Amino acid sequence: MKSKRAKESLSIATDLVLPSDTNALHGIFGGELLARMDRICCIAAQRHAEAIAVTTPSSVAAKVAPDKDVVLITIDKDGKVFLTMDNEQIKEVVANTLNTTMNLGVDVNAFKKAGFYGAPFSGLASFLQIPEEKRKGDLLPGIPVKDSADNQLNTWVRVIKDAYLGKKMNLLVKGDNASKFPAFKAVIDAFKKNDEQKFQMVTNPESVPTGSELWKLTMAGEKREE
Repeated sequence: MKSKRAKESLSIATDLVLPSDTNALHGIFGGELLARMDRICCIAAQRHAEAIAVTTPSSVAAKVAPDKDVVLITIDKDGKVFLTMDNEQIKEVVANTLNTTMNLGVDVNAFKKAGFYGAPFSGLASFLQIPEEKRKGDLLPGIPVKDSADNQLNTWVRVIKDAYLGKKMNLLVKGDNASKFPAFKAVIDAFKKNDEQKFQMVTNPESVPTGSELWKLTMAGEKREE
């Protein structure tokens, strides 16, 4: 991917501020202002990343997400599902398996270089022909999951799992705050169908409240490490 300057992601939004959005001093509520900032920041992030931008929920957690052998399922605000893998050897095995078992005719090198996948199997070869800078989540159909009879994520998870040959893969799910429950359920159903019961949610981390039980456990862990 070519480098970009920040000004290339410049995004400007014009919103009406209604009386219901303001306080007694006629200033906009802080929460409303932050929500509008969040929306325009998401647009700017998508322009800069040229991929999928989601606004994840916040959480307090001490566990750090793995950064190796990751299989990331992303659910955007419209409930569309995308898949990302970081291991190129696994990508090659997956591409060859899909070509052999489903006769998809995908370009293996293009498959390995792809940052994410977001199309039905019938359109995967065409998806890989789209220039990387034009592969934007809001313009792509995503992986079909909502029809239980054609939840294609089932096949993705099975093929990827087989490619790891029993070795551990780290399943992560990253969902937008605005995405609906059916999309999440379809993703979890695909995991269950492949006997994958463990996965980690990707959230926007917040600091652990001082004095809480999690804070005490975290501090105790730090002391033990010392």
